[in-house]
Amino acid sequence: MTSRLAALLLAAVSSALGDTRPPNVILIMADDLGYHDLGCYGHPSIKTPVLDKLAAGGTRLTGFHAGASVCTPSRMALLTGAYPVRLGWTQGVAGYLMGMRDGMSPEALTLAEIFQSEGYATALSGKWHIGDQAETRPSAQGFANTYYLTHSNNQVKDIWRGDEVVEKPFDNRLLTEKFTTEAIRFVKQNRDKPFFLYLPYTAPHFPVEAHPDWKGKSTFGAYGDVVEEMDARIGELLEVVRELGLEKDTLVVFTSDNGPQKGEQASAHPLRGMKWSPLEGGTRVPCIVSWPSRIPPGSESDMLIAAIDLLPTLSRACGIDWKSKSTSKPPIDGLDLWDALLGKENAPHRTELLHWHGMNPDPQALRSGDWKLVLREDPKKETPPALYNLREDPSESKDLSAAKPELTSTLTARLRELHAEIKAAPILPISKPKSNR
Repeated sequence: MTSRLAALLLAAVSSALGDTRPPNVILIMADDLGYHDLGCYGHPSIKTPVLDKLAAGGTRLTGFHAGASVCTPSRMALLTGAYPVRLGWTQGVAGYLMGMRDGMSPEALTLAEIFQSEGYATALSGKWHIGDQAETRPSAQGFANTYYLTHSNNQVKDIWRGDEVVEKPFDNRLLTEKFTTEAIRFVKQNRDKPFFLYLPYTAPHFPVEAHPDWKGKSTFGAYGDVVEEMDARIGELLEVVRELGLEKDTLVVFTSDNGPQKGEQASAHPLRGMKWSPLEGGTRVPCIVSWPSRIPPGSESDMLIAAIDLLPTLSRACGIDWKSKSTSKPPIDGLDLWDALLGKENAPHRTELLHWHGMNPDPQALRSGDWKLVLREDPKKETPPALYNLREDPSESKDLSAAKPELTSTLTARLRELHAEIKAAPILPISKPKSNR
């Protein structure tokens, strides 16, 4: 796209929105943060005043689901709007069950590529974990400015900028500070143009190690220290946005990549299940959406929404015709839920969502309205399907399959049907280094 054409398109979008420029987007993602682990989601000890204020000024989603129950497929889903199995994912994460150098197909269309094609400045500051080869690094997936870890903070010791290592070894305790500093630098440098900033923190992923200035500050051990520091760092970023006069022009989303890690102090209360699980605790995570000029303040929604919905929803919010940019492989599973987020009457809603266990390529659960069918909690064990009414039983503690056999059969058939549709569609292969081919 020529710079003149990009400018014309931006002007057209600005006119349609009634603003002088398209909105900025800041997409922030915590790592392994549980549903319960923010003050505004009910945690009694961890103090998160910044995110609590963000929720009070926007909308707090209580029915939001990450793209998968573990981080590599979750990040694939977030950035592409597709179920990760459409990208060739089968199990695990890069470096565990997947090869250390495996990554997302370079053919996949990402949020960053969509925004970049519209003239946005794009940046990643944080954890990537969907490819470390040249063709799968963030610089090849639409991110012009990058400062990142290729994998989880327990797997590598290098910080990259572009295609080069700029620090080795890093100090795990300082990563949240470093990623925030880089994000602030990017925002300041791009204050005069629309920007898309993706800020996927490594916090509070293990090893949970507090910053020296934050050690012992919380009343909830090292885990609380790390989460409270992340909250404060987000506050530093948002304060810069305010100082630059960009607050009303900036759409902010905060969420987590999956449920909490077993063995840490993290919690998905009142949900059952954790990371790697198809139960609610594995993928239902906090999500806050704020845009002072558009999102009604102090609102809350329990509607079913997923990370795969962010690509079409954020694109639509910014006046971008994402459908014209998407390709036939893989199909976009996400739905445009922007009108629903604005609270408009009769707006389209999501009614179904497939769930995977992190160690199995076949879907292990189906959400349909208030009902959830779970084929197997553990994919390694054969168990009868379980049926839960999430409206009445969000903790999935009362199996109603015996009381409602017809509904159980109907939902089982529907899950098989949706899975067959996915397998019949074009599937992009996982990118592997040449030595693995």
